[in-house]
Amino acid sequence: MALATYATKAENSRGRLYPDFPDTIRSPYQRDRDRLIHSSAFRRLDGKTQVFAYHEGKNYRTRLTHSIEVAQITRTLCKSLRLNEELGEAIALAHDLGHSPFGHAGERGLNKAMTAFGGFDHNVNSLRIMTELEVHYPNFNGLNLTWETLEGTVKHNGPIKKIQSNFLKEYNKKFDLDLKRFSSLESQIASFADDIAYNNHDIDDGFRAGFFSIEQLCELPFIAKIIVKFDKEYPHADDNLRIYAITRTLIADMVFDLLSNTQLNIIHNKIETAEDVRRHSTFTADFSAEMHNNINQLHNFLKKYFYTHTNVARMDMKSQRIVEDLFAAFMSDEKLLPMSVRYTLPANADTNKLAETICTYIANMTDLKAIEEHQKLFDILSRF
Repeated sequence: MALATYATKAENSRGRLYPDFPDTIRSPYQRDRDRLIHSSAFRRLDGKTQVFAYHEGKNYRTRLTHSIEVAQITRTLCKSLRLNEELGEAIALAHDLGHSPFGHAGERGLNKAMTAFGGFDHNVNSLRIMTELEVHYPNFNGLNLTWETLEGTVKHNGPIKKIQSNFLKEYNKKFDLDLKRFSSLESQIASFADDIAYNNHDIDDGFRAGFFSIEQLCELPFIAKIIVKFDKEYPHADDNLRIYAITRTLIADMVFDLLSNTQLNIIHNKIETAEDVRRHSTFTADFSAEMHNNINQLHNFLKKYFYTHTNVARMDMKSQRIVEDLFAAFMSDEKLLPMSVRYTLPANADTNKLAETICTYIANMTDLKAIEEHQKLFDILSRF
């Protein structure tokens, strides 16, 4: 299938920061995808919280399974819009690489700890992982991904008007990521696929955790409509089948709504090229107003019954405290850092560099690694 005129073409790629060997089998974005899948940071996502911490159940989503779901939805959407499916997939797989342990609780903890040093942004940490921390080649650090994958990952939530991260400022001088404009349509699609995935798998995980019932879900009219139709066709189905019916129908509804509304935006805004997408003043990809309203209702429901549930709140409190404790301890005495981390610090490193190094070390831990480090530092009976 020929790509649309507004799709990102591999032959028009802005290339990689470092010269790379040719590949006669894979496109540049296929190679990006493969490098991401084989990275240690991608494997670590299996040990990072989505909503539930790693030890709370094997069947709940992790950052890894979430990323796979996002990639699957992104491929479907890109194919339907005749976009570059391979680029969309690469961005989807990379979009959460930089998340800290313990999900948003860990991110809040790191952001609070880093207040005096520019805060913490998981998108910037994703860029750091892809360009510096993954070391697979003898001549340079990083995965040496294409400009389009790097740019699409760091900007998948939209343009960056104010650059607070020193790392991002310095990297942008080397490889200008056009931070103040919108990213490719493939990147935008990956961002909305992220919304589709987490809204629906949070329904599934929250229900299976017993935080709410299907009857409570039916407080939302658009979900009640799905259940009425399903129960009429399958009156003896159990709740497991009913929850699957809800999530698969909602995913389909969101996918088709995003496709339809994005196509209307392309026509209405006269989007003809990939450059038109970048120049446009708003997202080209978007849901309809009705779907935004449904998603807002769903988010409010999940916030009421799931995200602020006592069990989740207590785990969030403990998780955030672990991250803050680790940061404070390492900042108070850098000798507490593992030797492998201390070796990366330049001689007479200033406070900013120390904080940045500690933040990166903590951000790239799994949940279990953070818990173990906390025990080693604060449990007198734990071996160091």
